[in-house]
This record gives sequence, structure tokens and C-alpha cells, in this order.
Amino acid sequence: MTTAPIIPTIFNMPTTVIMTTTGTTNMTTTANSAVSRILYSLLPAVLIVCCLAAEVARADEWGTIKGRFLFGGDAPTAAEIKADKDVEVCGKHKLVSEELAVGADKGVANVVVFVRDKGVKVHPDAAAEAKAAKIVLDNKDCRFSPHVVVVHTGQPLIIKNSDSVGHNSNVATLKNPPSNSLIPAGGESSLPFASEEAIPAQVTCNIHPWMKAWVVIRGNPYATVSAADGSFEIKNVPAGEVELQLWHEKAGYIGEVTVGGKSEKIAKGRKKVKVETAGTNLGDMVLAPGIFQK
Repeated sequence: MTTAPIIPTIFNMPTTVIMTTTGTTNMTTTANSAVSRILYSLLPAVLIVCCLAAEVARADEWGTIKGRFLFGGDAPTAAEIKADKDVEVCGKHKLVSEELAVGADKGVANVVVFVRDKGVKVHPDAAAEAKAAKIVLDNKDCRFSPHVVVVHTGQPLIIKNSDSVGHNSNVATLKNPPSNSLIPAGGESSLPFASEEAIPAQVTCNIHPWMKAWVVIRGNPYATVSAADGSFEIKNVPAGEVELQLWHEKAGYIGEVTVGGKSEKIAKGRKKVKVETAGTNLGDMVLAPGIFQK
């Protein structure tokens, strides 16, 4: 009786063929066939593990979201504010309303953009940068600087007073305990936040009632404010679909934008965005003047 090798299985398991004197062949019942059966039984589990590995790899991909907000009309002139308290100090500065800041290039500043998704995965670099950042809201030249500041839970907000007169900073939060601290000239205070806020919290100075600012308090670092030219950028966002919140103090939730001449309705200012690893550019989003007349 002679033996000859047969073509290996997909698992590359060797098989033995026994040649009988009559010319017929019979597969031996060996340990090899038993192992093959075991491996075949494990095949579904192997496929599941491969799929999960692919999902994990996808979750570890990141991208950048950017865009720009433009005013859909002639840029309005900011109204001047006349200081009527501590005039000897505040009267030296040119104060204007910052409720709607539109640049010469029609860029709309201070539009708030943040990722709404709960439990969104945070890139290690974004987490490290947020942890190291010092977030400051300054009472300077009898106005708040910046007009809109972003902070996330776990980061203290440092409220400074760079003026030579006292200020108070009344932070009207909903989920966090409200704060109304008196800050002397040259002083500062630290304000922690344990919970994120669904909408920005207004900050006012009761001593100088024209002073107004906003604090965006989120549970992750994926939040930003459009710059003076209307541009914004959020880096290291997990690849895939996320939901953005768009908000402005005069418009509230931004419910409509025009991109490339086409109008897009956005219910409650919530915009679904697919984040690509190569980057996602939302383009120039034109805001109609009427949304700021509420």
C-alpha cells in the first residue's frame, strides 16, 4: 500500500491518501481532519474579529472640519457705545456693540461651532492640548476679551481684570452653579465647570452694563468660534459622521445657510457632517441678514 499527498486545505493542513490494491482511495480519519473541523468551526469567530478590527482601525482615523461664515448683504456698521460709568477710565476707549461683528470681507465673527455627539472619542493630541491650555476671559478696556470664549469641563476659566477699575463677572450658567464674582483692578478669579452646557452662557458686568460676553462650556475639546474673517477649524475629529451645532448670539440656532448658491435648512442649528481623513471643508456658508433680526 502506497501513500501520496493531496492538495492542502485552505488552512494548509496536510492530508494523507491511502492507495489500496484495488486502486480506490480512502481518506484516513486522522488527527489532521479533526483539527480541520475545529478550524472550520472557528471561522465565523475569526470573521467577526476581523470586522471588529476594521472598525477599531476606522475609529482611530481622524480629520479636520473647516469652513467660513459670510454675511449675505452689505456689512453693517457696529453701533458705538457711550460709557456712562467710570468715564475717566472707560471713556478713553472706543466701545462698539459686538453682538454682530462683520468684517470688510463680510466674514461673520463669533459663530459658535461644536460637536454635539455624546461620548465622542477624543484624539490624544486634542486632549493633551486642552489639558495644557489656559483659558482666560479678560476685563480689558471696559469690555470682555474675547467676546466668546470656549472652555470644556475640567478646565478652569480664569477671569482677569486688566483694567484700573473694578469689574464683576456675572456668568449665567444653567447646568453649573452661576457665578457673580467681584474682581478688583489687577485681580483674577478661577471658575470651574463640572457639566457641559447645551447653549453658551452669557457673561455680564453689573457695574458696566454695556459689557457682555459668552462662555461655551462643552464636555470635549471639539468646539470653536469663527474668527474675524468668518473662518473656523476643528482638528482631530473622529472620522465618520458627527453632528455639529451652529449658534450665534443674535441669530440663536442657525437654521439656514446658503452654500454655492443653494439654500440648506438646518433644524435647530444641527448639521450632520461626514468627517474625512483628508479633511472636510464645508465651504463658504452665507448667512442671510434676516436671521440676525430676531
